Amino acid sequence: MIAILTTLTLISAICLFYNTFYEISYPEEKLRFVFTVSLQPAIFSFSLIILEWVLTKRTTWISIGILITLTITSAIAHLFSISLPFGIVFTLMVAYITYLLYTNWDSITKGQWAVVAALVLPVIGAFTYIYLHKYSLDLYYEYEKPINSLTVLIAPILLLVYVSVRFKEILVAISQESQKVIRITEEKKEILANQNIKLEQQVKERTAELKNSIEHLKATQDQLIQSEKMASLGELTAGIAHEIQNPLNFVNNFSELSSELIDEMNTELSSGELEEAKLIAEDIKDNLGKINFHGKRAENIVKAMLQHSRKSTAEKESTDINQLAEEYLRLAYHGLRAKDKSFNATLITDLDESVPQIKVVPQDLGRVILNLITNAFYAVNEKGQLNLPNYAPTVTVSTKNLDENIIIKVSDNGNGISDEARSKIFQPFFTTKPTGQGTGLGLSMSYDIIKSHGGSISVKTENGAYTEFTIQLPKK
Repeated sequence: MIAILTTLTLISAICLFYNTFYEISYPEEKLRFVFTVSLQPAIFSFSLIILEWVLTKRTTWISIGILITLTITSAIAHLFSISLPFGIVFTLMVAYITYLLYTNWDSITKGQWAVVAALVLPVIGAFTYIYLHKYSLDLYYEYEKPINSLTVLIAPILLLVYVSVRFKEILVAISQESQKVIRITEEKKEILANQNIKLEQQVKERTAELKNSIEHLKATQDQLIQSEKMASLGELTAGIAHEIQNPLNFVNNFSELSSELIDEMNTELSSGELEEAKLIAEDIKDNLGKINFHGKRAENIVKAMLQHSRKSTAEKESTDINQLAEEYLRLAYHGLRAKDKSFNATLITDLDESVPQIKVVPQDLGRVILNLITNAFYAVNEKGQLNLPNYAPTVTVSTKNLDENIIIKVSDNGNGISDEARSKIFQPFFTTKPTGQGTGLGLSMSYDIIKSHGGSISVKTENGAYTEFTIQLPKK
């Protein structure tokens, strides 16, 4: 907008002062006059639009309407000597400028004052020009050129000052951010240096006991993996609570109903109605079957939770991959919903019913699926906070039965992964999440777990569009 205003100012200046340096014919003078009287109010209006945008970060139909009507009424006033419409629109422009300054006075920064002056001073110049033309022609002819020069040139000059101030503010902000990054880097270097010193001390202390040192490192690795597993268990806790509540509600409801049926059966027996009592007994039996079914469901959920939290024995079991994927998808979703009630996402499952059971370590494979699903939820939630139009967060889990392998895919329509990060995502301690929201071990552990099963894990992604992780597991 500043570039457009500057261009209009250049054209206006050429039209305004062209006859000063060159003799022109009457038609050329007429054309020069029309351009001049049309461009000058347009310059005022563009200054208003720039002021409005700088103060409010938006442009309304009011300023655009003033731009159009002021240009038209100015041409009418100069060509047909009908100045009342121009005076009304000019007054409305001054009133709107006053309104903008009044409502944003406390928030105007030093750089924005240049934009304010770029509009206010030409308006004052225009008032002076109109006043002298109407009431003091002697002064008008004496000062016409200086007033016109200031009126035309003051806006682009002051807007150049504004641009300069903004560049300076940006450079200062970049400098401060750079200093912050340097400070954080130095702090991390210091932390790493301290950690290196501690590690060197530990190595020196255990030089004589190489075997114990190796066992200690293995124990540390197991502890780190256990910590990551317990972190994922925390993600599941709320989801499991939600899942286990459903069968418990059924157990409680059918228990209460059975108690009422027993009272009814006793009443029927007391009155000698044996047939009715038998029917009630059948209902009680059905209720007990339902209680048993939902009790086993709750038992399976608790067993799965304990299995997930228990240290992996690396013993492979015949496992239903579809059931495992569907259960962890549901638990991960409820877990995130328990932490963030505003989170919503469309869950899509495309599970191939022909997928056979295969021997895997279920708690380890479940941890891999949970990790990928949790990352997918994080990605769509992060993109959803951008309030993009027509965006619907979606996470898809699918399986497919191939000749010798089983494919598990977890995909989302989140922000995707950059090319630089994609080459590092399976490295230990690398994470794209903010500090404190990720250890950088999840995908690294997932990679190792899938490799230990003789499979592979890969990723396809497009920055800003989607991410799809593919797990390939051998059937044998």
